[in-house]
Amino acid sequence: MATTAVPKTKISGGSFLLEERQTADVFTPEDFSEQHQMIGQTTEEFATNEILPQAEKIEHKDFSISRELLKKAGDLGLSGVEIPEAYGGLEMDKVTAAIIADNIAKYAGFATTWGAHSGIGLLPIVYFGTEEQKKKYLPQLATGTMVGAYALSEATSGSDALNCRARAVLSPDGKHYLLNGEKMWITNAGFADLFTVFAKIDGEKFSAFLVERDFPGFSVGAEEHKMGIRGSSTCSIILNDCKVPVENLLGDIGKGATIAFNILNVGRFKLGAMCVGGARVSIESAVAYAKQRKAFGKTIGDFGLIREKIANMATLIYVGESAVYRTVGMMDALLSEIDSASRDAAAVAREQRKAIEEYAVECSILKVWGSEMIDYVVDETLQIYAGYGFVEEYPAEGAYRDARINRIFEGTNEINRLIITGFLLKRGMSGQLPLMPAIKKLMDEVLSGPSAGEEIEGPLAEERKLVAQAKKLGLFVAGAATQKYMQAIQEQQEVMGAIADMTIEIYAMESAVLRAQKMAEQKGEASAALPIAMTRVYLTQALDKVEASAKKVIADVAEGDMLRTQLAIVRRLSKREPFNAIALRQQIAQKTIEAGKYTLA
Repeated sequence: MATTAVPKTKISGGSFLLEERQTADVFTPEDFSEQHQMIGQTTEEFATNEILPQAEKIEHKDFSISRELLKKAGDLGLSGVEIPEAYGGLEMDKVTAAIIADNIAKYAGFATTWGAHSGIGLLPIVYFGTEEQKKKYLPQLATGTMVGAYALSEATSGSDALNCRARAVLSPDGKHYLLNGEKMWITNAGFADLFTVFAKIDGEKFSAFLVERDFPGFSVGAEEHKMGIRGSSTCSIILNDCKVPVENLLGDIGKGATIAFNILNVGRFKLGAMCVGGARVSIESAVAYAKQRKAFGKTIGDFGLIREKIANMATLIYVGESAVYRTVGMMDALLSEIDSASRDAAAVAREQRKAIEEYAVECSILKVWGSEMIDYVVDETLQIYAGYGFVEEYPAEGAYRDARINRIFEGTNEINRLIITGFLLKRGMSGQLPLMPAIKKLMDEVLSGPSAGEEIEGPLAEERKLVAQAKKLGLFVAGAATQKYMQAIQEQQEVMGAIADMTIEIYAMESAVLRAQKMAEQKGEASAALPIAMTRVYLTQALDKVEASAKKVIADVAEGDMLRTQLAIVRRLSKREPFNAIALRQQIAQKTIEAGKYTLA
């Protein structure tokens, strides 16, 4: 297993809202080991030399090439990093899995294919399969000789997955389950060999099954004609008394939800990493065009509004990297505590699932933030290309179409926002996370009037103070909302969404600050000048979003004198001196344009 410079102490999921983090608590790209760097380089070379030259053919649905590339990825070990060595995998850490997802994202069509295969396609077996299922399927999935897919969604139950209509009944001889129903929008369905299919046994017990393509009663619908990711296969699958051997039941009867939602957590952090990788590709394209396109006697890269776009794009990539690798570093820290040497494999897998589930909030944050970040980046890239950006021969058009799906799959961003707030409140009310005492303490503090507060010293002291203020504001708003709605807050989706937006920005801000602070502590503030500039630019826009969300919630939960009092508290906690964002963006843009790509040097 790859060794990661993981945080030394266990960090509870969601606790970033309540506790001050130190630089030793976070893993960053600057902490990559030589092995991490080598795998990143191998993946990038594979994407550049093997995937990109075939992109046009794949885009026109020559999926024989996709299968061949999956085999090549398997030969390089890129598909088996999370499969135990006993079943033909490399059994490496989550940082490595994120690095591969990040670097393979140079062409979204194949990245989607690979992600569905190596993530949600095979991980259900890794974490929930029997010994026989693992031995039968994992070695073939690791090498890419067998391709995996994940069949959860239906036409009437996309986000509401537990309301599926697919049914399973035990055959009279007790040897098979007979599955009936239809699954929609299944990635890799056109050529996958093995599907994790969810259905309700006897119409009640939501369960998972491993269904091979050649099982009787299994068929695949026509390819969907999609707006983007056209280089991936998306079809429906039809189950018509599909005969699935009883030994292909995955996990326990009625426990399908545990499988579905645990696997999606992994899919979400990988999607976040892929969004960062895809954004890097877009900014290179945007900078290259801005450097050669001329208007009014000079290149458009010299114009302030174009430079502003480039600086914002580079800043978002920096923040995305910071949040993604911080999250997987925490996962690896928890996973490293699991003793798997002489233990029952099922018990080990159960503990691994719990370690990943611990960071469900952070995984949802990465999914939402990353998918909305890349939407911004590809949109601004297209804007820089202007009229050419709307033409298929230029790269901006395809990237723009491909990015849009990210806000839909792995759970829509709306569902993930509800997960973020819902999980935090659930953990708080159950005592797993001391959220309620923290809210009460803060409410007492802010209602008693302004206080001097603790003095923060050292590198990025002002930035850390702003993050601390944002955390207080987030807790204050969550407290005001729960005081009004109590348990019924779950029905107030706009309030839940606004609290999630604050939580997302707080995590992103803190990730950026801690990374810049860590670089400044290790190499000096002068060496960290660009990350510090990016951090300040991001804080400028993120704090505005946090304040706006806070006012949105307070206006809903209070009125009259209470509204005025609480808005005064919001203003107090939002008070800050503005950074010179225009000068900072000029600095970031200059370095990015000189490098021709995203850079921190």
